[in-house]
Amino acid sequence: MSDLTPIDQITERVDRLLLRYEELKRTNALLYQEIDSLTQERDSLKSRLSAARARVDVLLARLPEANPSPATTPRGSQ
Repeated sequence: MSDLTPIDQITERVDRLLLRYEELKRTNALLYQEIDSLTQERDSLKSRLSAARARVDVLLARLPEANPSPATTPRGSQ
């Protein structure tokens, strides 16, 4: 590299920087795609969780009232 002129050295460095910039742009685009995919997956999971909670709430509402335990039953009603 010492036999290159300063302009050639600068040109070489700029070329390397441009290559690195393009690599980073591609990596950034891939990361944004991954973010989108993970966001969609998260939203789907949140929706499924909400639906499951609603089903559990319906099932809980259908359960009969709990019978009082024998210790709390008045003695005259036995």
